[in-house]
Amino acid sequence: MSGAAVRIGLGTRFVHDGLVVEIVEMVRAAGGNEVVLQSITSPGHLLRVSLRELLTSERLRLVSDSSGPDASDPEDLAAVVLAQLTKSERDAVRVRAAHVHEVLTGFRAGASELAEPSEPRPEYAQQVPLSARYAAKATELGVTARTVQRWVRDFRERGEAGLAPRARAAVRGHGQKVDQRWTDIALEVMVEHTEESTPSRTMVIDRTNARVVARFGEGVVKVPSRATAFRVLEGLERRHPTFRLSAKRNRDIADRPDGVYGKLRPTRPGEYVLMDSTRLDVFALDPVTLRWINCELTVAMDWYTRCVTGIRLTPVSTKAVDVASVLFQVFRPRPAGADWLHYAVWPEHGIPRTILLDVDAVARPEVRRPGASGPAMVPETIVVDHGKVFVSEHLTSVCARMGISIQPARLRTGRDKGPVERFFRTVREDLLQALPGYKGPDVHARGINPASNAFFFLDELEAIIREWVAVVYHHRPHDGLLDPHLPALRMSPAMMFGHGLARAGFIEAPRDPDLALEFLRTEWRTIQHYGVEIDGRRHNGPALDAYRGRTSPYSGVARGRWPFQVDPDDISRVYFRDPRTRGWHTLLWEHAPALEMPFSEDALAYARKLAASRYTYPDDKIAVADLLERWNAGLGRSLPERRIALRLAREQAALDLPAAEPSVSALPSVACVLHATDKDGVDDQVGPEIGDDDGEDMDTGDFYADALEDV
Repeated sequence: MSGAAVRIGLGTRFVHDGLVVEIVEMVRAAGGNEVVLQSITSPGHLLRVSLRELLTSERLRLVSDSSGPDASDPEDLAAVVLAQLTKSERDAVRVRAAHVHEVLTGFRAGASELAEPSEPRPEYAQQVPLSARYAAKATELGVTARTVQRWVRDFRERGEAGLAPRARAAVRGHGQKVDQRWTDIALEVMVEHTEESTPSRTMVIDRTNARVVARFGEGVVKVPSRATAFRVLEGLERRHPTFRLSAKRNRDIADRPDGVYGKLRPTRPGEYVLMDSTRLDVFALDPVTLRWINCELTVAMDWYTRCVTGIRLTPVSTKAVDVASVLFQVFRPRPAGADWLHYAVWPEHGIPRTILLDVDAVARPEVRRPGASGPAMVPETIVVDHGKVFVSEHLTSVCARMGISIQPARLRTGRDKGPVERFFRTVREDLLQALPGYKGPDVHARGINPASNAFFFLDELEAIIREWVAVVYHHRPHDGLLDPHLPALRMSPAMMFGHGLARAGFIEAPRDPDLALEFLRTEWRTIQHYGVEIDGRRHNGPALDAYRGRTSPYSGVARGRWPFQVDPDDISRVYFRDPRTRGWHTLLWEHAPALEMPFSEDALAYARKLAASRYTYPDDKIAVADLLERWNAGLGRSLPERRIALRLAREQAALDLPAAEPSVSALPSVACVLHATDKDGVDDQVGPEIGDDDGEDMDTGDFYADALEDV
């Protein structure tokens, strides 16, 4: 077997920048060995370089007749060849190598020190001619002497890897292949169907055959058989998925970048916060019409820790104020439930228990302490898609005011928000499918009548999701969370938050107690003697006394007017900031005393429309009273009424304005509702659903005939 080393000495030749040079002198210098190179064509041209540079520089290439291993060798590495073998093939190679050793040395182990008792055998002694040893081994194994000679030659060249049965097959090739032109055109046809519906393999083969004939002529390119063509398409499926996956998934794969993937890499909590909305795969119940409707879940997730820091469930669709409320929850998490497990409750300021030790809680564990439903942090950048609610004036203005950067994801690139997209799938698989009313991810996975099961109202469903996140998701090991220094340690989002806090060394926390007002919409109005009028509503309060009839100091588009913060989900009050004291004041709507719950802009607009159809001179008081009467009587029949009622039925406002892993059924929020249903003996057979999933058909018939019947 030839060696891998090459003799470097006087006369050894190299190619240096296109010139052939040879070593004429070797010098021992203080910095190391050096050599003097002389050009073959120009003897007067000398070059002195270090021996290290001579062996490693890309400008110098050795000119040698050695057959040792080289980077340009066509053969695979010995490790690659041997790693392909099965156990039986490796055993066969070892046995064949032992026979070669015995032919060359007389000992099967290759050395006299490891000789067996009967070795060396007479026919393989060193004084026996090598040709005779070849013949003896051929007779022993039942092969020809030429075969034994070939084994010895391969062993000398490549060691045991040369005796592998696949080594020579790799050099010879794999037999006849399908014409590459046919394969290229088949791939071309598959790529053309990226934006179209999924084709059949037979159609792709027929189109490929026709295109090959049209492009190269009849008989120029050999068309493979049908079975071979199917095998070729199976191989091309790995390069460009077309047949096996869904058409949408195939389009997502086709949109992958060709080069190296790049991604944002968070280094601390709060650096990147992912925000997204999705339609839930479970029905929620309309409290007015008792019909099922679709709902959307909007969440905010810290990328570094995978902690879900904001949750909002909305009927039908999401508004900009809903997204703003989710962003506000990142700063100020919602309070934890009264019956939550102790480890699911976070301290108010967001510092985990691994950092803060409450002595009183340790001394008296039975005493419940108020806490938050998740960690609090100040986001530096939010990553959103191009949905209207995420690029609205409202959200961008709030982010600009709070110093938050907005990083839009690339169009149709869900992997830019991969963690939150995976969270939506986890919610569906681990929580929603265990709840009554689960309808599946699509119509093909839907049951016969999912609406006939027990139900949850919108606020109950949000409470269940929020509790599941706090109790289960935040404390379950996550495969995507790891420390590069401890790759075997699987951490949960709660553990990762503590790790990130210790790694960053600090945490930012909001200091303004009235932070929620920063997330409301701003309206510019003048202050009159009767107060301020916003969209036909008059709001008043003592805080306006010093500014009635006065011109504001603001300029530009808002010149002469004053700013007021408005919550679209509760128009019974607006908020005014005194420019002298910088304190916030609440201004009540003149009809607010008649309301016992928040009243939204949509509700008032619809109430005015109803009142205009019934009265000649309607006002807001009549409109509100008429709408509340309809709802109290259960007469909400239209889609706008249902949507408004759902927003008013929530137990909690969108913003906090001034003023071991359990099963899903074991969550207190779920158990409470299910227990109440069983206890009251309510019939869970709501009846067949009328209309589509959105409940457009509102013809109730005798649906409310027994609404007032005692049960």
